[in-house]
Amino acid sequence: MSPASRSGRLLYAQSGGVTAVINATAAGVIETARAKGVPVYAARNGILGALREDLIDTTKESKSAIAALRHTPGGAFGSCRYKLKSLEDNRAEYERLIEVLRAHDIRWFLYNGGNDSADTALKISQLGKAMGYDIHCIGVPKTVDNDLAVTDCCPGFGSVAKYTAVSVLEASLDVASMADTSTKVFVLEVMGRHAGWIAAAAGLAGEGPDAPPHVILFPENVFDEAAFLAKVKATVERVGWCTVVASEGVRDAAGRFLAEGGTRDAFGHAQLGGAASVLAQLVKDKLKYKVHWALPDYLQRSARHLASATDALQAYAVGRAAVEFALAGMNAVMPVIVRTSEAPYRWKIEPAELKKIANREKKLPKGFIRRDGFGITEAARRYLSPLIRGEAPPPYGKDGLPAYVALRNMAVARRLPAFP
Repeated sequence: MSPASRSGRLLYAQSGGVTAVINATAAGVIETARAKGVPVYAARNGILGALREDLIDTTKESKSAIAALRHTPGGAFGSCRYKLKSLEDNRAEYERLIEVLRAHDIRWFLYNGGNDSADTALKISQLGKAMGYDIHCIGVPKTVDNDLAVTDCCPGFGSVAKYTAVSVLEASLDVASMADTSTKVFVLEVMGRHAGWIAAAAGLAGEGPDAPPHVILFPENVFDEAAFLAKVKATVERVGWCTVVASEGVRDAAGRFLAEGGTRDAFGHAQLGGAASVLAQLVKDKLKYKVHWALPDYLQRSARHLASATDALQAYAVGRAAVEFALAGMNAVMPVIVRTSEAPYRWKIEPAELKKIANREKKLPKGFIRRDGFGITEAARRYLSPLIRGEAPPPYGKDGLPAYVALRNMAVARRLPAFP
């Protein structure tokens, strides 16, 4: 019997920070599985839902509700930041996952997330083999940070890149109009712990030495206070004002983040946020300029109203491909985006082994950062530009607000005892 004609269910789960288009991937998964006669369950709040046997029956959702996921931000089934330990450290968790999969005849598991999620999918695929349970695991790419290895870009990044570039452009017009008597320097902090892809996207807002952003601070470069202040000062004296974009992961020569709260998330990552305020205070104290700063935080990753059409299309495509790969019998792979042409921009989806992706991080290439360290090169512009192209606005209701969908998310009856 071929994999596609086997009986069984497919389990889909969302992981990590959500994006403006992760639900488009969910739509791609569910619509493709339905077309092939495969029922889909979703784990509530990511891998935690699988551990708790807290599953959602997506067959109870209407066709129109699933279709509306393509333009709805957030995580329709809930997400989580929860990293499974090694098999040696916590075998009970892995055995519980297999028990839940077995109890509900789940034969395909799709985990939609980033580096850590790829690692989880890989581990479960390995455990299935070790425990004699036939399960096909597919990692589905998602991250605004654009730092997954192998894939040309990550679904979610194109939309946050577009939001960032547009925000820099619009805020800079505001600053320019008031600079004579008000703010001289504007600092925008964007996401990006170790990889400066989002910061680089800000460079799409303008071209030339006098166009914003005038200064971009990348986590790939060591922060040089003197050079930074000199660049800001020179820009204000020449242009009359200055826009600065800083990645949250900017570090000093000692390797310390400019702003670190001292707390850590479930993955052990330092909780960041505050680099913009540190930089603003520095400019104010040293250069005596009036400064404003902004921290878009969740706004940048949830702005579905400003999504990139390219990004929305790719997000749906990886969901569709994930189901096709799973039903074809593939295991421990991820559908990745392959750029086949620069001009015109063309791409395709191919499978890549999870072991080549899990726990690896793709940083901004040196050739994408300008020689002075404060801007992007033409090579970066050629890479980034196609990813923010096109508009995919959501439908709007009579009240002037986007018409986003809220699913029923009806629970599947539990068959196992509660997991501690």
